[in-house]
Amino acid sequence: MRIAVLGAGAVGLSIAARLSRVADVVAVTRERYAAAIRQEGFHMTGRWGDGVYDLVVSTSLDLDEEFDHVFVTAKSVDTAAVCREFAPVLGRSEVVSLQNGIGNEEIIAEYTDRVIGGMIITGFEWRSTNAVHVSVEGGPMKLGRFPGGMDPGVDALVDLVRKAGIPVEGTASIRTEIWGKTMYNCALNPLGALMNVPYGRLTEPHAWAIIEAIVTEVYAVACAEGVALAWPDPASYLAFLASMQLPSTASHHSSMLQDLARGRPTEIDFLNGAITAIGTRHGVPVPVNACIAHLVRFRESLAGG
Repeated sequence: MRIAVLGAGAVGLSIAARLSRVADVVAVTRERYAAAIRQEGFHMTGRWGDGVYDLVVSTSLDLDEEFDHVFVTAKSVDTAAVCREFAPVLGRSEVVSLQNGIGNEEIIAEYTDRVIGGMIITGFEWRSTNAVHVSVEGGPMKLGRFPGGMDPGVDALVDLVRKAGIPVEGTASIRTEIWGKTMYNCALNPLGALMNVPYGRLTEPHAWAIIEAIVTEVYAVACAEGVALAWPDPASYLAFLASMQLPSTASHHSSMLQDLARGRPTEIDFLNGAITAIGTRHGVPVPVNACIAHLVRFRESLAGG
């Protein structure tokens, strides 16, 4: 089994490392990461176990190469560029999106009709240019044919990921799972970034009031879009967030916070920005999500100025 992982940062390199124990894997990453990994190996600690991996890394691919599966793990803002660069490879492969937000699978589908949607709610934090700590795990990875269904190709991939030691489940409703994670990210990621706090601090009443409003708007937008969420109403999800998801990720710092600190573009347009755009298209009021998106873009502009 040959696998390529494109746009491999902390998430992609960690997944590539585990998969390299059961398949022939190459991770396409930035030169600074590739150079350190070639010299000292890839070091991973935390929830997925501690180890050093002799991971095959590159900054590009031969476009004539054949792969059974291609994982896209790039930041959502880079999805279109990655797809353009590697279009011939994508067109011959099963392509798996393991990214944040809404819209990535639709972009990938312009290059292949074999799209597998993925949802992962695990925290990955850089320790150095060749070391990642898997800090928290909010549940198993979910994989399913996009926009819905299961088939032998997805079943085989689930089995492979499980053999690699990554908790995973197949699902016939991957769109539901992606929207569920997006709701989690919309609620926590920008607030954690803007306030510079770990997720556990967001239970404070003033922050929680904002989270309640964000979640209520996401539910209304999902309903208008025809997406069935896993919880019957906002109150049910908020109870699950408070009792299950937040405790297991309480110490995690938002990936958006790390982006802002490094002066990089965030994924806000695939999170609260996407909810705002879809809500506006359906005539659903989304003032809180719109405000959050504007605030993050303002922070981005400060970094750029």
